[in-house]
Amino acid sequence: MLSMLLEAAAGAAIAKMGAAVGAGLAAIGAGIGIGRIGGQAMDAMARQPEKMSQLQSSMIIAAALVEGVAFFAVIIAVLAIVM
Repeated sequence: MLSMLLEAAAGAAIAKMGAAVGAGLAAIGAGIGIGRIGGQAMDAMARQPEKMSQLQSSMIIAAALVEGVAFFAVIIAVLAIVM
């Protein structure tokens, strides 16, 4: 009986650790994604300055989508920790 409780506690601890790692990976992925979006947009603006307003709006939309996915992943990880 005691060994079953210990196994359940160890399983919960491993699940929480996995959720924390998942949240960290989501944050790192979002940082890399937004960095690439910004870098590529700056390169494009340097080549074609007349397209700056179109590039800025596209960049903001893409960054918002990346942030949305990262936020969703962090929420799922927090839910995994709580449950």
